[in-house]
Formats: sequence, C-alpha cells, structure tokens
Amino acid sequence: MLTLLQPAREAGETIRTATREHLVLAMLDIPRLLRHPIWRPDDPGEDAGLGVLLVPGFGFGDRSMTLAGAWLKARGYRPTGARIGFNVGCTTELVGRIEARLERHAEDTGRRVVLIGQSRGGWLARLTAIRRPDLVRGLVMLGSPVLDPLGAHPKVVRVARLLARLSTLGIPGLVDLDCFSGSCYEENIRALAAPLPPEVPALAVYSRADSIAPWQLCLDPYAECVEVRSTHTGMGLDPDFYVAAAPRLARWAGAEEDSAELSAAS
Repeated sequence: MLTLLQPAREAGETIRTATREHLVLAMLDIPRLLRHPIWRPDDPGEDAGLGVLLVPGFGFGDRSMTLAGAWLKARGYRPTGARIGFNVGCTTELVGRIEARLERHAEDTGRRVVLIGQSRGGWLARLTAIRRPDLVRGLVMLGSPVLDPLGAHPKVVRVARLLARLSTLGIPGLVDLDCFSGSCYEENIRALAAPLPPEVPALAVYSRADSIAPWQLCLDPYAECVEVRSTHTGMGLDPDFYVAAAPRLARWAGAEEDSAELSAAS
C-alpha cells in the first residue's frame, strides 16, 4: 500500500507546487474580466445557437471553464463541457471521449461545433479536429504546446510521469507510459504535426509570461496566433483572450449559419 500511495502523494505535491502561484494570479484576474466591456455582450444572439465544446487543461475539470461558458452563453452560443474528468487519462482514450461528446453536441445543435481547449485540452481538441473535421466549425487553443506536448514545464511533465507510474500499479483512468514513448505517443505526435483541414479555422493564444507551456511551442503554424499577457492558468480569465476570440467566433458563427441556410435551400 505504501508503494501505491507514495507516487500519489508525490503527484499531489508537485501539482500544488506547480500551480499555487498561477492559481492565485488567475483569481486576481476575475474582477478585471467582469468589469471589462468584453464581458457585456453587444448582441446576445450573435451566434444563432452555435455549439461550443469546452475542453479543460491537464489536472482540471469542466468547472475550470465555467466563466468561459457563461460568457459564451450570454452571447447565444451553446457551450457544453467535454466531461473527461480531470484530464489526466490516456491521450488516445480522451480524444475518443471528446469525439463522442462532439458528435452528441453537433447532433443536439444541428450543425458543426467550435472546440475551445486550454493547455492540454487545446491539443486534445486539435487531435479531435484532425480526426473529425466534418463536425468542427473552428478551433481555439489557449496556451497549448502543440509543437511538443512534452516540452511543458518539467514539474508538469513530472506529474504526468508519476500518474503513469500509478497506472502501472493498476489504477485505471490515468495517462500511461505508452503516452510518452510508445505507439500512442508516436501516433498522436504525427497527428499534432498534421495540417489542420482548410474547413477548420483555428486560433492559437499564447503568452510570453506563460511559465508552464513555453510560448514558442504554442505557435501552431496552421492557426492564427495571438499573444496575450496572462499567466498559463489565468489565460481563460484574461479579458484580452475574449477580445481576440469574440470577432473570430462571431465570424465562424455567421459563416456556419450561411452554410446551413444554403444546405436547407438545396
């Protein structure tokens, strides 16, 4: 039992060490976001019901995307969570679950869906978009090191490796060693390097102040890259992110609505 508990304690301690400062700074951004003009919608129905699937970062659940969901809903979007728990599982399994949620949300909304993912959630969303471009209207990645997922801060990679150790001890639902060097890793790295389909416009948001995901690794060559000045964890609470995302989401929504009208007419 001690052998089983030690890696768990180490993982918990490393996560707390890596995120404590960033979580505090992120919380300080919330009042600034709520006071910013971008928080108040100019047009509550700007998107005509476009679906959005929110994918949380490594070690976080759907609640970490609550404010993003509220902002989207106030504008008439239909956001929903990825429902992948705390995003600590095997990459291939998580992409499969996100794909299933994407299919369901596209069915519920009657058209393609925008994927918004933070950190690991962003590159999981990208892998999903590569797999199912027919269901994806657009892709937004926040602080996502798509050029090298293992190039994140050593403390974060250490947590993932500790979780892999727990997986070898029989604990289900965790990232495993194959995600670091096996066929799972190689397949997903190839998919991350693949060009995004032309029908999937993408936005990659990065910050030079990001001490978790080096900003250079977030510059997806197939996405429009926009710089903000937030911390890694606070990126989804930074008004600058919403200022960048708002016109692009509205444009995607308008194009999707036009496409739906043309399909109905034909």
